[in-house]
Amino acid sequence: MQVSHTPAAVSAAFDDPNLVAYAGLVPVMRLAERCGLSDLVAAKVKLTGARNGAGAAADAKVTGIVAGMVAGADSIDDLDVLRHGAMPALFGGIRAPSTLGTFLRAFTHGHALQLHSVHRTFLAALAAHTPLLPGADKLAFIDVDSTHKRVYGRAKQGAEYGRFKGIRTLHPLLATVCTPYSRPVIATVRMRRGKAAGSRGAPKFVAEALSTAAEAGCTGTRILRADSQFYNAAVIAACRRAGAHFSITTGMNPSIKRAVHSIPEDAWQQISYPTAVPDPETGELISDAEVAEIPQYTAFTSREKSERVTARLIVRRVRDLAKPAVIDEQGELFPVWRYHPFFTDRPTETLQTEREHRHHAVIEQVIADSKAGALAHLPSGHFHANAAWLTLWAMTYNLLRAAGALTSPFHTKATTATLRAHLVQVPARIARSARRITLHLPHNWPWQHAWTHLFDTVHGPPG
Repeated sequence: MQVSHTPAAVSAAFDDPNLVAYAGLVPVMRLAERCGLSDLVAAKVKLTGARNGAGAAADAKVTGIVAGMVAGADSIDDLDVLRHGAMPALFGGIRAPSTLGTFLRAFTHGHALQLHSVHRTFLAALAAHTPLLPGADKLAFIDVDSTHKRVYGRAKQGAEYGRFKGIRTLHPLLATVCTPYSRPVIATVRMRRGKAAGSRGAPKFVAEALSTAAEAGCTGTRILRADSQFYNAAVIAACRRAGAHFSITTGMNPSIKRAVHSIPEDAWQQISYPTAVPDPETGELISDAEVAEIPQYTAFTSREKSERVTARLIVRRVRDLAKPAVIDEQGELFPVWRYHPFFTDRPTETLQTEREHRHHAVIEQVIADSKAGALAHLPSGHFHANAAWLTLWAMTYNLLRAAGALTSPFHTKATTATLRAHLVQVPARIARSARRITLHLPHNWPWQHAWTHLFDTVHGPPG
């Protein structure tokens, strides 16, 4: 493709007051209104005592930050994208980035919890108004994981040298909900200091995630999936109190090693993956493995009898190609294996259970999505401002997923970046006539039908 004019024949001027760069904000924010976001914030978030009026009009400020994140803002200054062209004609109550930054810095731990409550109720409303979690009345997976977000500058409260040597981080914890037919949405999030242990606060967090999933329509079987950092008696007890199953990686502690090595050789079943998966230790792609299980394994035997748990220990093993085969006394070669066990009470066939557990890696897609969007930065030096920013990102993520669910099968499972590029970042010119506003969008926009379906759905009568 080449520019069709000579340089002298082209000029540019930022002078059209009737243009908007993000016409997709109109149907997306209309969906947020239908699900009661403004009313929820007005009812639940009370920044009483905040200085300089930071607590006033919290609903307009929260929806403004969410709209900015929908458009792609990853810092407070980027929220200025809302103040251009004809945006004031389409939206009321737009605030300057400095005002929104002051609002975030007014948050305390209690205010962050109020915003968590808004997030939970908003997710339930999105699930009620859109096909966000199809099949949730039959089966839903709740995945829990943590991540580290690198920060710069010593003014960041809570940033510490943690898992990565020489790198200061904050340590978000998140839980997602998905079904066999949907991409994950975010059930709950927590911001933690950089050196916080992976399982710190996990039992309460897991209980909240399971409760949020139920509120969002996950009334069938719920399965909590997690890595080995969440393998403890308190997390499993939280699952059982909530009536949910668990599937948690255990790691290779001495008790697990003894159990694994007691499995007879003829008990291992071959499994082939439709697509190669990366080995969690080496990163090498593997297509074949073997699986076996111990039907009755008792965990946490050092604890009181009431806290011990007996369930299935399922083990996947893959050949360790980095180590040569072992030669026994008779001169025969035996391969060296790496073992990946997990503990579960899911009453399904062994290979199916293993496949379901391995799908826990879907939460990594959400984490990657976050760092390519609003969590590219944690924009404030104040810990609770960053905690609020994290929760607002989770609300934005769920809102975009719900908008995608109203468009096309492709957009139902598209990434946030794709949803933003196809449905939000479409320019438009507004025209006013008889107290009505018409959006004139680009001719031959490739995703015209998906955009129009979203627009007509959210502007039509409530379903």
